Amino acid sequence: MTSRRTVVRRAPGKLYIAGEYAVVDPGNTAILVAVDRYVTVTVSGADDTDDTGVVISSDLWPRAVHRHWQDGRLTGTDGEADHVVTAIETVADLLAERGLPVPPLSVSITSTLHDNGRKYGLGSSGAVTVATIAAVASYCGLELSPDARFRLALLATARIDPKGSGGDLAAGTWGGWIAYRAPDRAFVLDLARSRGVEEALHTPWPGYAVRQLPPPSGLSLEVGWTGNPASTTSLVAGLHRRTWRGTPSHQKFVETTADFVHAAIGALEAGDGEGLLHQIRRARQELARLDDEVGLGIFTPELTALCDAAEAAGGAAKPSGAGGGDCGIALLAADAPHDIAHVHGRWAAAGVLPLPVRPAPEGNQA
Repeated sequence: MTSRRTVVRRAPGKLYIAGEYAVVDPGNTAILVAVDRYVTVTVSGADDTDDTGVVISSDLWPRAVHRHWQDGRLTGTDGEADHVVTAIETVADLLAERGLPVPPLSVSITSTLHDNGRKYGLGSSGAVTVATIAAVASYCGLELSPDARFRLALLATARIDPKGSGGDLAAGTWGGWIAYRAPDRAFVLDLARSRGVEEALHTPWPGYAVRQLPPPSGLSLEVGWTGNPASTTSLVAGLHRRTWRGTPSHQKFVETTADFVHAAIGALEAGDGEGLLHQIRRARQELARLDDEVGLGIFTPELTALCDAAEAAGGAAKPSGAGGGDCGIALLAADAPHDIAHVHGRWAAAGVLPLPVRPAPEGNQA
C-alpha cells in the first residue's frame, strides 16, 4: 500500500449574468458569478504501487474508472469521466515537458452541483476540470498561478469542445463576480500543439481577459431551477449550424450585447443597482430577440414565468447561460424579503425551484 500524501481541491459552479452566446466568439465580454456549490477532487497515490495508471471514482457514476497511459494519453472514454481524463492528460503534458513523471494516481470526485445525479446547470464540467487540474498539479509538485491553472483547464476543455467559451473555468478559478473575455481557442490549441503547453502558459492569448467585479449594490441574487436539464453544448452548436451567424442580425446581437454588458459592468463598479437592473432587462430582451429569430428554444415556459415574476416585483431576470432549461437568475431588492418570498412563491407555482445558492467568495478557489 502506498503512503503518499493526499491533496484536496475544489472549484465552484457558475451562473451567467449577461453576455452568454456572444462570449463564445473571442474578445466578447460576459459577466459571470461563481456560486457556493462545489466539485471537490481528492488525489492520492494509487493503492497498487505496480499500477502506473489512474483510478477515477465519483459519486456521479456507479463504479471506478481504471485508465492506463499509452503514448501520453489515458486509454478509453467514459462520458462523465472525459473532462477528468483530459484534465489529467493536460497536466501530464506539462510534466513531460519539464522532464517529470506522472505518478500512479487515485482521483475521487464529489459534487454538490447535482441532485441525485441531476445537473442543476451550474457548470459541473467546468468545475470538475478546474478542480482536477488544481489537485493533480499540486499532488505532482507543480506550483501554478490561478492564470496558469485556468489556461491548463481551457486547453483541456478545448480538446473536447473548442466552441466552449471557458467562462465556467474562469468563474471556477477566480470566484466572485467576474468580467471575462474568451480567447481564440483555435489559436490556443494550435499553440499548445506546435510549441508545447509550457509555451502556451506564457504566451499572450488573443481576446483573453478576466477581472474581478464588485457584487451588486443593494440587490440580492436569486436563482431558480426549472427542473429541466439543458445541453449548453447542443444549444451553442445549434447556433453555429444556422446561417444566422455573419448576418446583420448576428452583428446587431453582438453589438447590443457588448453595449449592455459594458453598461452592466459600469453599473456594478459604480454601485448603481437600478442601472444594473435596466441592463439585465435589456439582456433578457436581446436573448428573446435571438430566440425569436433563430428558434433555439432559449426561453421555456418556466424561464418566462421566472422572469415575469421577478419583473412584476420590480426586479430583473433572465435565463442564465444557454437557456432551454436549467437555471434563471433574478436580481431583487435585498431590503425587501417579503418581495423575494413572493417571487419564490410564484416560481414554485410555475414549477421553478428556488435554489439556496449564494455567490462564492472571490479569491483563489482551488
